[in-house]
Amino acid sequence: MKTILDKFNFFKTYRGLPRSMYVLFIAQIINRFGDFVMPFLTLYLTVKIGLEPILVGAIVTICSIIGIPASFLGGYFADKFGRKKTYLYAQGLAALILLPCAFVKDPYINVTCLMLSSFFHGFIRPAMNAIVTDVLPPEKRQAGFALQYLGINLGVALGPLVAGFLFNNLLPMLFIGDVITSFIALYLVAANIKETHPTYTKEVVYSQAEKEEKKNIFVALAKRPQLALFFLVYIAYSFIYTQHRFALPLTVTDIFGDAGAQRFSYLMSVNAVTVLGFTVIITGLTSKLHPLVNMALAGITYAVGFGMLGYVDSLLMLVLSTVIWTIGEILVMTSFGVYVANNSPSNYRATFSAFGNLSWSIGGALGTSLAGMYVDSYGLKALWNLTIIISLVATVLMFWLREWRKWGTVRN
Repeated sequence: MKTILDKFNFFKTYRGLPRSMYVLFIAQIINRFGDFVMPFLTLYLTVKIGLEPILVGAIVTICSIIGIPASFLGGYFADKFGRKKTYLYAQGLAALILLPCAFVKDPYINVTCLMLSSFFHGFIRPAMNAIVTDVLPPEKRQAGFALQYLGINLGVALGPLVAGFLFNNLLPMLFIGDVITSFIALYLVAANIKETHPTYTKEVVYSQAEKEEKKNIFVALAKRPQLALFFLVYIAYSFIYTQHRFALPLTVTDIFGDAGAQRFSYLMSVNAVTVLGFTVIITGLTSKLHPLVNMALAGITYAVGFGMLGYVDSLLMLVLSTVIWTIGEILVMTSFGVYVANNSPSNYRATFSAFGNLSWSIGGALGTSLAGMYVDSYGLKALWNLTIIISLVATVLMFWLREWRKWGTVRN
């Protein structure tokens, strides 16, 4: 009986990780729970500050764009000066810069603070990904990245409920609460996690691909053509996934008319519940598989989950579609970082992670701009058919990368 229970106990995937991983997990929950401001950025700028929608759109776009150079700077600083140090300074500055918004109502000051906070937020992810990679051997990395992904989604699932109350009733606390939770997370990391950069620790090289690269970042990437192609294919995954916030609401509105917004919010709730309920199970089932195989499986679920949206018109089928493509989301989010980590030189881990952020941003931008033009010319159904083709091509390329041994020595 114990053997059977152990077989289906998916939480065992997270056993045996270093203590620092559990600290990061708790810090992620607290930090994302307290991420009160950014989800309400558009409403804050329009309702509370009184800016015109066209100006708000430009500000929100700029906040997104400045995250790209910030990510590379964060990667550079994390690789050069230390992962933990970069995270602490970036998270601290991103939080403190929000404080003036709690006490002043000058739109110029507030918008400037919000943009600067977004900029420093861009530093965080490469540093965090590098910490996870530094402290875990290859066979534990999927569990580590999955645990961080689960922590993020736990915080995101609960935080907006509190943020909505603060936005309507105690607006200054929207910013103060964000700062307080950020510093609680900072304290956990500062007090419990040592610097993980190889310069400060005894470096362990698990493969040739992770060996320190003496030359510049571009030479390091050129020596890893599989990884460069992986980043390119990742753009396609981002293009497809972006349709959940672009083409999906258009499709739901097309089907249900005025009730479309309510139905779309319901589907987003299904997405959140699926992430929380299935991440542990999916990780347990796929932890032994190669990350490229998991990425290929994600491509198949994208082809089915998004592709069927061109052929269904009932809420039940839309819910089924959401569950299917959300499984793909889980596979992508828990496997992408593993493959990048296993193929990054130890002294460029954070910067290589920033390349992944760039790929995702490019895919997201194309997923709205090009998809919008495509829908305007050919219609929504044609776009969903296109997602099937792109998903299947991406799937084939991921399988091909898994078998590719022609160039280089990267095999992980």
